[in-house]
Amino acid sequence: MKLFIASQQDLAEAVERLGILPLFANSLTGFSVEEHVAPNAWFSDEPGVWEWKGPVIRATGCAYGKFFEHKAAFVSASWFAELANYRRDGYDFDARWEDGLASYKDKRLYELLTAREPVLSRHLKTDGDYRKGGNTGFDTSMTRLQEQCYAVISDFVYERDRYGHPYGWGVAEYSTPEKWLGEPFSETVYLHEPQESYELLVAHLQSLLPRADEKDIRRFLH
Repeated sequence: MKLFIASQQDLAEAVERLGILPLFANSLTGFSVEEHVAPNAWFSDEPGVWEWKGPVIRATGCAYGKFFEHKAAFVSASWFAELANYRRDGYDFDARWEDGLASYKDKRLYELLTAREPVLSRHLKTDGDYRKGGNTGFDTSMTRLQEQCYAVISDFVYERDRYGHPYGWGVAEYSTPEKWLGEPFSETVYLHEPQESYELLVAHLQSLLPRADEKDIRRFLH
């Protein structure tokens, strides 16, 4: 996979061209932003990947979140519909809950999310009383909702100083894919059988990573 990322535009083009692009190194060697980014754009004093994430999400209309191996990845809208169909196994969240396949903590957080999406993580934590002495499990439930493709990060919002300059780490803004990706997602997410979506994803990753073992690709997608 030929890839070199030295600018925000490079990252946006890579997301659109590849369809699936993990941020961090993972079990599929060479398949991440981290392994193909210019050194000065990865944890340096210059603007880089961390500042580009939000603009790239907005510019490409992709989904971003912890989708693979508990790590963040960019997934284009069309491929995210296939990933969500496979991971959801054909269930919307209400049906998953009704069939006893979701925990109460996940349901509660999902309901908080849908009540005011898009919503910053700190507001979700306040609404749900996730604090010392309060409710627990925010990170665990939010990661699970992302891995099951019921939640995505739709932007990163920065605090601003008195001059209007952004500073610090961006705060994650969460949405459901139905809200962020809109009707194109809602109308296509359950278009195929879940297993068919899975095989389409396997074939796509094989085309991107011809040297990767198929077993490793299948394991990565689970």
